[in-house]
Amino acid sequence: MNKKLLFFAAVIASALVFTSCSKKMTALDARYFKTNPSPLAVNGGKVDATVTGTFPQKYFNKKAEVTITPVLKYNGTEQKGEPKTFQGEKVLGNNQTVSYAMGGTYAINPSFVYKPEMAKSELFLNFDVKQGKKTYKIPAVKVADGVIATSQLASLSPDEIKTAVAPDHFKRVTQETQNADILFLIEQAQLRNTELKKSDMVDFYQKVKEARDAQNKEISSLEVLGYASPDGSIELNTNLAEKRRKVTTDYLNKEMKKLRADVTIDSKFTAEDWEGFQKLMEASDIQDKDLILRVLSMYQDPEQREREIKNLSVAFKDVAREILPKLRRSRLNLTVDVTGKSDEEILNLARNNPKVLSKKELLYAGTLVDSYREKMEIYNKFINQYPQDARGYNNLGVLRYELDALDEAETLFKKALGLDPNSPDANYNLGLLSLTRGNGDDAQAYLGKATGTTGNLDAALGTSYIAQGDYTKAQSTMNNVNSNNAALAQILNNDYNSARRTLAAVAKPNGLTAYLAAIIGARTNDRDAVYTNLRTAIKRNKSFAKKALTDLEFAKYAADAAFLQIVK
Repeated sequence: MNKKLLFFAAVIASALVFTSCSKKMTALDARYFKTNPSPLAVNGGKVDATVTGTFPQKYFNKKAEVTITPVLKYNGTEQKGEPKTFQGEKVLGNNQTVSYAMGGTYAINPSFVYKPEMAKSELFLNFDVKQGKKTYKIPAVKVADGVIATSQLASLSPDEIKTAVAPDHFKRVTQETQNADILFLIEQAQLRNTELKKSDMVDFYQKVKEARDAQNKEISSLEVLGYASPDGSIELNTNLAEKRRKVTTDYLNKEMKKLRADVTIDSKFTAEDWEGFQKLMEASDIQDKDLILRVLSMYQDPEQREREIKNLSVAFKDVAREILPKLRRSRLNLTVDVTGKSDEEILNLARNNPKVLSKKELLYAGTLVDSYREKMEIYNKFINQYPQDARGYNNLGVLRYELDALDEAETLFKKALGLDPNSPDANYNLGLLSLTRGNGDDAQAYLGKATGTTGNLDAALGTSYIAQGDYTKAQSTMNNVNSNNAALAQILNNDYNSARRTLAAVAKPNGLTAYLAAIIGARTNDRDAVYTNLRTAIKRNKSFAKKALTDLEFAKYAADAAFLQIVK
């Protein structure tokens, strides 16, 4: 009897084992899965997630292999992520083994290249089973709904990130200078005819006459500086320098009256001209000049300096012969303001006779017109007239970029870089163009060479960090920028108070400004802020109505009659 019972027990056990190894695996409940983030979100142009799943106890067939494939379905199409395979305890393989008795937990990290249509989407896990020679499917499980694409609101429009127009360096008023030295004999302050008639004095008076006679010139300043050489006592040199200043100033006042030049002379004196001494020494061929210059750096007291230099007896003879006589002087410094062509004159010549304009004037002419057509005409004339100047190609490229002719803009920017590889503006503009095309690495490389650009480098770099998904770096880079993109970086870092302040400081608020404020309202449960700002956003830009309708930032309001009325 016992033998029969043992036989039947063994048969039943074998049947149970056979059944557990051969029966198909059934559908999994959605409660066995958790997705982070949920809803999904775009980060750095990708939709990345972590799906944590559990195989329950006494579920996973010991002879089965299960391949799980994440699938994002949207707009009638789908993207498949990287599959991951698991195996039962009796399968020989290198995949993660799942115990039949204990079950098991696992993680899958799906990643998809973002497309705008994914805003309304569903993430599924597909299960393909290989069990012995049989293959079958376990019903797919939905693990997430929709994609939040707030990071994609970063704007690259010229209104948000201005392009870099190369500077023309034009100045309406420029300055001309004329200098002359009147030398004196040692320990004397008498003017000598030989000094008053030398060539640099003749040139000095000629410049005064030109300023007096020319309609576009005016003497800005005339300065007399009286000096004494640093040999001798302080008291003596002070007296000499002051006298030289006075006799020179009195003389010049008389000469200016003769020339009918209306000018006020400013004057001052320096008792011991150690600065002039050092400059002359550095430029000289005196044998011991390095030793003398060391003395200057070692001693600050004028009398001690003089003693130490005189102790270098051989060297001092050369100094006394070559250096000191040039320091016993009065210096005349004349500055003349020269007023250039008026805007009207420059623009007229740019249109009709550009060849008479300088580089600065012709490039400046491009800033005097508003129409793209005329700006392009002027920059093309500049390129024809100055083909080796990178600025013309850069500025013409800016116009093509702003008209969305990106291929032409790229050609022009690269031509500018060919002429001037260090051009901060051409590098900056190529960085913006690369961002527009989604080439983040190229954008970073170009922007890294754009220090000194006329564009807003912080705004461009910060926006590039948003595109890369580095929101912390984006916020810190745009810390002093008041723009929509700067506020967006703060929103993505959940710094809503800072974002509110930034949006309030935007110089020219637009639809995006209000839309971002609505997102802050949604994230902080401020219904009034959501509705008020959405109304403003749609009033400024109607396209935000359609966007808000599918934007998961406003999911909790989607069924509200007020919300639907706003976005209808």
